[in-house]
Amino acid sequence: MDDTAARAQAARATCPFLTAKQAAFHLGLAYSTLKAMRAAGTGPLCRLHGRTWRYHIDDIEAWSKARARGGDRG
Repeated sequence: MDDTAARAQAARATCPFLTAKQAAFHLGLAYSTLKAMRAAGTGPLCRLHGRTWRYHIDDIEAWSKARARGGDRG
């Protein structure tokens, strides 16, 4: 597991807030893509803590779930 993945996993276990880089990794997105989505208002909810944007794990999961398509909804 690379360092970013390890840090994201540790953050999730100890704190529900992920940095933008951790959130991007969790979602399988490039950091620059998540940053652009935040600027456009199309990404997951985020909060500014001091000078750092933070993403709550529940907001990330809800955003991802809202974009589910296809599959058996039965």
